[in-house]
Amino acid sequence: MTKIGFIGLGIMGEGMANCLLKDAVAGTPESPLIIWNRTSAKSENLKASHPDKTIEIKSSAKDVVSSCDIVFSMLSTPEASAAVFDDATNGTLAGVSTSSVIIDCATLAESDMKRMSDQVTAKGGTFLEAPVSGSKGPAHGGQLIFLCAGSKAVFDDATVQAALDAMGKASHYFGEEVGKATRAKLVVNSLMGTMMAAFGESLALAESLDLDGSKMLEVISQGAIASPMFALKGPKMLKKDHAPNFPLCHAHKDMKLAVDAAKSVGTEYSVTQVAEETFRKAREDEELKVANEDFSAVFEKIHKESKSDYSKKRKL
Repeated sequence: MTKIGFIGLGIMGEGMANCLLKDAVAGTPESPLIIWNRTSAKSENLKASHPDKTIEIKSSAKDVVSSCDIVFSMLSTPEASAAVFDDATNGTLAGVSTSSVIIDCATLAESDMKRMSDQVTAKGGTFLEAPVSGSKGPAHGGQLIFLCAGSKAVFDDATVQAALDAMGKASHYFGEEVGKATRAKLVVNSLMGTMMAAFGESLALAESLDLDGSKMLEVISQGAIASPMFALKGPKMLKKDHAPNFPLCHAHKDMKLAVDAAKSVGTEYSVTQVAEETFRKAREDEELKVANEDFSAVFEKIHKESKSDYSKKRKL
């Protein structure tokens, strides 16, 4: 039976690993789930929460890769991904052999994905780029959308498809050229961030014009601009609840990568660029300290920068 590994058990990875266990794609005596996380307590917690499952904790990413047939990696930032992948002694690449399958689900720069793919294939392994659309809730509920590129054989593999089905509601293949899935992810996330910035400005305007925010959310939900994101985030934003599902710093990272991609191909992207700048200012605001809050916390920066009487009275 296939041994599946998982590297990275943060906001997203924990939920994804739970889905693999829940659907018995991994975690059986024949197909154990083999895990590693930079903070070992998260690995221990995952194992403790599934006493009926076969879960093996390894001491390094290298050990996971060398012990498994298929390894999923979900690390939070380009810096974390590079540190774990490139560690010459204990990293992901150090464990790659001719039988290794590496599936990276992080959102990185296109050049980072291509570099990792080239290095894995140079050692005889195979690589699938598979960033996801979705945040903490969809990750825990098996409702992610996988955007994939790279090895078609890996994408079509029955075990890989079972894993993607357990963790997501859809998976899309963009071809063998690694980087295309990252391009698709950046398009999606930059649109999402721009929508959130515009939504935040509209809610701030409504409140400043002495309109009931909840009533305006109801109006928005009934028209052509209705959005699941608005319905989910709006009520929490009005209550200043920005518990992180998709941290603002990560949202800004993706938007900056998308703006850079647009510049590289000469695409007019000025609306998104302004939204990206708003997120950057929110991320860097040492008084607000919302970088690690949900990306909806850009709403707080919008109010802080506003001059309306309502915004002046509003406190985070």
